[in-house]
Amino acid sequence: MKTFIFKIIAKINKAILPSYSKRQLDLSKASKIQLAVIGWRAYVTKNALD
Repeated sequence: MKTFIFKIIAKINKAILPSYSKRQLDLSKASKIQLAVIGWRAYVTKNALD
């Protein structure tokens, strides 16, 4: 059940949130909000794959 919910959240994230890897964002120059988005996406992806 948990992975199912995270898979749905991952699809929503993919549609709504920006992809910084496609933009080749330098992490050392990223703002706090950009780092938060990257962290959130990583957290959701990790839990969707479990």
